[in-house]
Amino acid sequence: MTAEAVVPNTVTYNSAIAACSKCGQWQVALSLLQTMSAPDVISCSSAITACEKAGHWQVALSLLHQMPAMGVAPSQISYNAAISACGKGAQWQLALDLLFTMPRLGVSASQISFNAAMSACEKGGQWTWALALLGSMSDCVVTPDVVS
Repeated sequence: MTAEAVVPNTVTYNSAIAACSKCGQWQVALSLLQTMSAPDVISCSSAITACEKAGHWQVALSLLHQMPAMGVAPSQISYNAAISACGKGAQWQLALDLLFTMPRLGVSASQISFNAAMSACEKGGQWTWALALLGSMSDCVVTPDVVS
């Protein structure tokens, strides 16, 4: 039996980045992302999630802002992961900035977006902002859930 080389493609890279995210290997996830010739929104969002889970909000935010230069438009999932990363880093103001930026860039906020931003406000002791977000969900045609 002869050994054949497996050439990694976007799907295999994305799977590896997601696996790194689940195992707390954010640096490996970033390294894999950097070796890709053409990362996609899944690649970048998975890497942002890896940084978020590891508590590296600055890296997550930087990666979100680098996506357009990579030819990748950030998605709702990309923003949700970055908002969550900001919340874990006690950066409630940055979380709100991201949430408020989404519609201007044509990315609709979801329940997850609002919940992550409200969680960031809660962690920052900003209960008035959290309540304001809860009240504004219906304006954005987003239905609050049990988490909200």
